[in-house]
Amino acid sequence: MHRAWALAISIVGLSAMSAHAQQVTEIFKCRNETGQITYTNDRRQAEKQKCELVTSQVNVAPSPSAAASRSQGRGPAGFPRETPRESAGARERQREILEQELAAEQRALAQARQALAEQEAVRGGEERNYARVESRLQPYKESVENHQKNIEALQRELANLK
Repeated sequence: MHRAWALAISIVGLSAMSAHAQQVTEIFKCRNETGQITYTNDRRQAEKQKCELVTSQVNVAPSPSAAASRSQGRGPAGFPRETPRESAGARERQREILEQELAAEQRALAQARQALAEQEAVRGGEERNYARVESRLQPYKESVENHQKNIEALQRELANLK
């Protein structure tokens, strides 16, 4: 009876292992004769040098058949697939959103340029030093640059959708 029970457990264990490949990773800390510490994952070397186990981790990978089906574009049974029509609709929605963001960013750039021009026209009596003028204008210049970079990025995204 005891043998039959052990056989049943081993069959269940083998079937579970066939579904997922398991690999145990062990890291050992070794100290050589000069006191230098090294780390290894080679069990034979660790046993020769009488190293101590630092960590042990079980890595589980999907079975080869499951990995092959995913690489061929097939998902699990019952997994919803996107039709070409749905994909085209999603791309069109993405294009519309990017165009709206681009228009908003262009408006923000125009406003930032206007604010910069207004600040450049203002000269205060306390700003006799040009460095003070530059430090006052710097946030406005950074805002203009930021909006320009955002517009360039949005234009690249739109170009990639084609």
